[in-house]
Amino acid sequence: METPRSTAHPRITIDPTICHGQPTVRGLRYPVQNVLEYLASGMTEAEILADYPDLEAEDLRACQAYAADMLQVRSIFRLAS
Repeated sequence: METPRSTAHPRITIDPTICHGQPTVRGLRYPVQNVLEYLASGMTEAEILADYPDLEAEDLRACQAYAADMLQVRSIFRLAS
């Protein structure tokens, strides 16, 4: 069975049978969240790629782009005061 891919983020997949449905890189068991945490901790791209040889440089950028899209504010509603 092929892993579902987003047309906006083809390197990011969401499959309920992989990592409990968390967004992952190319259907591999590398959650986007983990990749972002590695980058946030100060690991360089070269260090991440050396530690995780299944990942590619484009995967790291795809994780960042996916996170940026997920954080976009689509609507703002005023709550009753």
